Amino acid sequence: MALPVQAETRLPRNAKEGALFLLIVSIISVNTIAPLIVGLERGFSREVYLETLKIIPVMWVIVVLLVTLVAGPLVDKVMPAFVGQTDGFNARVLLNIVMHVTVLSMLLTIIGTWVGTKTISLLPFQRFFHTWPRNFGIAFWIELLIAQPIARLAMKSMHARQVSKSERTSL
Repeated sequence: MALPVQAETRLPRNAKEGALFLLIVSIISVNTIAPLIVGLERGFSREVYLETLKIIPVMWVIVVLLVTLVAGPLVDKVMPAFVGQTDGFNARVLLNIVMHVTVLSMLLTIIGTWVGTKTISLLPFQRFFHTWPRNFGIAFWIELLIAQPIARLAMKSMHARQVSKSERTSL
């Protein structure tokens, strides 16, 4: 049986924790996914990496806005159709990651190209089916193996400290 949301220590429990979780995931994601994708597009060199660093702040703002305004609400609406009452924590997290990464990678395959080239053109649409699967794969594995586990560990640690603090003050 799945744990009630309040009993789950690996996820945010309120808006403040949700913002921290998003901050951790988005900073890790933007700082790893963008350089990898740009490196695969333009070649891995110091110059390409330094150019990528210039667009990371803009991409971070775009990612946070897309998660908050598009992907989050969309995934929240679709998720109940795919999740059963008996589905466990790991199944729910994996499905959540797949859905978020699908939406974000599709949007960012287009928007990221525009930001990176500083030009709004049809190029990302023309190359979409060539570049999106690669971008999805990169983003999925980074989210699954690096960004999300680190954010969940941060939540678990923060909740453990809160419990420890409340136990000390109740003595």
